[in-house]
Amino acid sequence: MREVPKEIGLLTAVALVMGNMIGSGVFLLPAALASFGGLSLAGWVISAAGSVCLALVFAHLARVSPDAGGPYAYTRRSFGDLAGFLVAWGYWISIWCANAALATAFVGYLTPFLPGLAVRPWLSALVAVGVVWAMTAVNISGVRTAGRLQVVTTVLKIVPLLIIGVAGTMAFEPSHFVVSETSFAAMRTPLLATVTLTLWAFLGLECATIPAGSVRDPQRTIPRATIVGTLLAAAIFILSTVGVMSAVPPDALKGSTAPFADAAARLFSGTAAKLVSAGAAISCLGALNGWILMVGQLPLAVARDGLFPRAFMSLGRRGTPAVGMIIAGVLSTALVAMNYSRGLVALFTFIILLSTLSTLVPYVFCSLAVFFGAGRPEGAPYVPASRWGHGLTAVAALGFIYSVGAIAGAGMEIIGWGGMLILGGIPVYAWLVRRRPKPQVA
Repeated sequence: MREVPKEIGLLTAVALVMGNMIGSGVFLLPAALASFGGLSLAGWVISAAGSVCLALVFAHLARVSPDAGGPYAYTRRSFGDLAGFLVAWGYWISIWCANAALATAFVGYLTPFLPGLAVRPWLSALVAVGVVWAMTAVNISGVRTAGRLQVVTTVLKIVPLLIIGVAGTMAFEPSHFVVSETSFAAMRTPLLATVTLTLWAFLGLECATIPAGSVRDPQRTIPRATIVGTLLAAAIFILSTVGVMSAVPPDALKGSTAPFADAAARLFSGTAAKLVSAGAAISCLGALNGWILMVGQLPLAVARDGLFPRAFMSLGRRGTPAVGMIIAGVLSTALVAMNYSRGLVALFTFIILLSTLSTLVPYVFCSLAVFFGAGRPEGAPYVPASRWGHGLTAVAALGFIYSVGAIAGAGMEIIGWGGMLILGGIPVYAWLVRRRPKPQVA
């Protein structure tokens, strides 16, 4: 069996975590949060705290068991093949769905420069599909190439967020953050809504754990990249949201389709707004690049355990899981082609909600895995790392509560669709188990 080259170092791993988190969502969230005023900042803080807890959980699991596959590997070790398969199945589907959504969002951010894309759905769908395959080709060419592109796009997408965040915060306007109802009963429901909304921006914090087979010194690199990437992204998210909400009045922000561009126009000029739109497009491109890397690495690890079809184990000339990436590319293409008539915004929103829910399920299982011994060697009792002490169980419990609460905040419609999507994998699991060689009886 060909070995996967270990070409991901600390810088690339941090860029992978941040690049996959800082996608298209953060550029739209200030508009969604505008009606909540100051509560939106509380939502960001809660989401950041919950995400840091999850980052610590993944850092611990990666340190004691740096298996390729990340959430899937930890779940399978703790709860068995079926649970591991369902987590991998849902997570895999969520990734190629998200890739379709990111490509669609990328096209949306190009409309200020190419207005024809907004009025010709077939053309926008064609461009989106082209972007998916261009990024797939980059990843097939090698992990190192994809990693370098991830570092570059991560830097380029952070720059406009920091500029708007700093400039807007310097012009801080308290009246834009007023909360009309301050009783606990009145704030409870909107606060939960802000937590669920802001959670979208943190999805991807586990990304450094998935390509563990391609990471140099994974027991040190993965935990560091996970924690550093999550903390830096949280700081950027909060700063940039405060900047936009300070620059744009709430009534105007609620109806904005490009809140960062509107903030740039108010703080600087129309030219700056176009530059920010370009930054948002680069953000989508960088996130798409990172997730395409994931959509090949995850099924590779699962297939090697016999829980995904063997085709996903095929490696290209550069040692990359080319077949898995091509299969995902075909599925993303089909999703865009079947739904392009919905329009860019409707397609993006629906797919991202499903993708979010499918990602939260692995978070729940991995938080529980800390208590059930995901990191123990086969047959050995599980002992948490001594440096974590009893605080590890508290962190894992908070991560579990946070994930379950976020699932509840997604709404029953999305929970229903997500449940059917995940349960749809059971026939595939049954087929794979049936094809396994039966143990010989002495």
